[in-house]
Amino acid sequence: MEQLRRNAVALISLTIAVSTLSYSTWRNEKSEVNRNHRQAAFEILLKLNEFQQVVFHHRYDQDESDKGNPRLGWTYVLTIRDLSLILEPPLPQDANKLLMVWDEKWPELGEKQENVDAVLESVDAMRDSILALLTSLD
Repeated sequence: MEQLRRNAVALISLTIAVSTLSYSTWRNEKSEVNRNHRQAAFEILLKLNEFQQVVFHHRYDQDESDKGNPRLGWTYVLTIRDLSLILEPPLPQDANKLLMVWDEKWPELGEKQENVDAVLESVDAMRDSILALLTSLD
């Protein structure tokens, strides 16, 4: 018991040091995950806006050059899907839904407003999920 009293300060210091190290490690890991999520989320938001421009140019300007080319839309949708894989649900599912809607609707995008509406609805759902993720990060 005497030895415990003599070494109490050392034992308390050791306990505090281990606790602090554990918390710092956990906080660093959490911060890194948040940074990765934030970066991917901002990139997806940019790609969603660029994709939306392709849809608008194709439908409303009847422009199938560089600005409204559906192949360009495919690159955005695939990039969005790939980036969403590192994010929390429901983002990967939202990105897959966007991909499926685009796959189904793009051939008649220039002729049917309901196709444009379906694609834009998927874009809005994805955007809402991204914004919800960003506001939930610590």
